[in-house]
Amino acid sequence: MKRVLVLCTGNSCRSQMAEALWEQIGNGVWESRSAGSRPSGYVHPLAVRVMAELDIDISGHRSKSLDEFRDESFDVVLTVCDNAKESCPVFPGDGQVLHWPFYDPAEAKGSDEEQLSVFRRVRDEIRNAIGDYLHSLQEDA
Repeated sequence: MKRVLVLCTGNSCRSQMAEALWEQIGNGVWESRSAGSRPSGYVHPLAVRVMAELDIDISGHRSKSLDEFRDESFDVVLTVCDNAKESCPVFPGDGQVLHWPFYDPAEAKGSDEEQLSVFRRVRDEIRNAIGDYLHSLQEDA
């Protein structure tokens, strides 16, 4: 099984959504994990909500430190924010390092519906990027 680690700063929104989406889109071929360089200590409720709209339950996820994974090997290490890219450690193995910066939906302002709209947009951008990447791997095989 291939392994991916998704890194962000707080591990509360983007990396949590990416972890679950990668697991789903990877369809049993990929094991995904996520972590933060400075974990927030919680998973954002709006991230949980927009993932539930796709029938993906991340309510049991927790915000984790990248220190938990330092001694593990990954095929891909993906940073989803610029801060994580700057603090991204080197992981053992021949893994590919990818950087896909996405807007932090936790910074969204406005009404609940306006904030949800931002979370949905970022979720869909992440889903599309993962889908495109995994599709390109299949084409290269």
